Amino acid sequence: MQRVTVVGAGSWGTTLASIAASSVETTLWARRPDLARVINDTGQNPDYLPGYDLPSPLSATSDLVEAVEQSDLVIMAVPSHGFREVFRSVAPRTNDTTPILSLTKGIEEGTLASMTRIVQEEAPTHDSDLTGVLTGPNLAGEIIAGQPTAAVIAMGHEATAREIQKVLMGPTFRVYTNDDVVGCELAGAMKNVMAIAAGMSDGLGFGDNTRAALLTRALAELTRLGIALGGSPTTFAGLAGMGDLIATCSSTQSRNHRVGSGLAIGKSLDQVISEMNMVAEGVKTTRAVLGLAQKADVEMPIAEHVAMVLYEGMPPRDAVLSLMTREAKSEQDD
Repeated sequence: MQRVTVVGAGSWGTTLASIAASSVETTLWARRPDLARVINDTGQNPDYLPGYDLPSPLSATSDLVEAVEQSDLVIMAVPSHGFREVFRSVAPRTNDTTPILSLTKGIEEGTLASMTRIVQEEAPTHDSDLTGVLTGPNLAGEIIAGQPTAAVIAMGHEATAREIQKVLMGPTFRVYTNDDVVGCELAGAMKNVMAIAAGMSDGLGFGDNTRAALLTRALAELTRLGIALGGSPTTFAGLAGMGDLIATCSSTQSRNHRVGSGLAIGKSLDQVISEMNMVAEGVKTTRAVLGLAQKADVEMPIAEHVAMVLYEGMPPRDAVLSLMTREAKSEQDD
């Protein structure tokens, strides 16, 4: 593997491109030509990672054809609502054996499609075993600062997953492999919904007991749905499930956590979103996750109450009261 392309110059795409650039020739695609120029001229991404120097071998471009052609690995790092449109332009520039790795933790609204399913729909002859995801407790700001963490690559083709693992593995970024693409991808999307709930809890001033109870029940919800949709139970106890859930639900760096905490202190959803420079996937994914849950006949009370707050105007404190006064059940059955 000699050349890697990262499609999407947000905080996480830029961070992973920086990691890859330490091993192989890496190109970062930015939608905006001005951002690509600034990255090349200054060696920084001031819009999404201000103050951090990017490795000198990393180059940026706004020309998608130039970025993708002749690439040995395409890493998709665009939000779920724009994933299909961008990948539709990427697909003709790759061949059927080019590995495609998604960093996007979301579900497409309307179709309820995961990002790997979008790849299969837009590139039907592409080898599906070479489509995968990278996920885990991966807050970009901490990783670009060199703080240790771990991630997991889920892909059907084990040899290719191990090859990508070698490219991305570093002294502060430990990478594991996993063959459960469905479970890893769903866990990454669903935890964003739970992070909004955690942000509400913190914004309301609740403490550690509340957070611990919420995370435990949130893990039960996403595990239930993940298994129903074909994921492996062990995946949800690993980096893609528990690991990512803890990081995203506990950190004020999490965009979805910030959405929840903003709502809890009385801001409107429009106001919270307008104050952010990046996409909070959970805002759109909540409705999609509930659509999947309905199809699978899986109960997800936390996600349902997040939706009531986001889309129906329920006050966060009322949502907590409603959750706490649900019918009493056995922990094994709920």
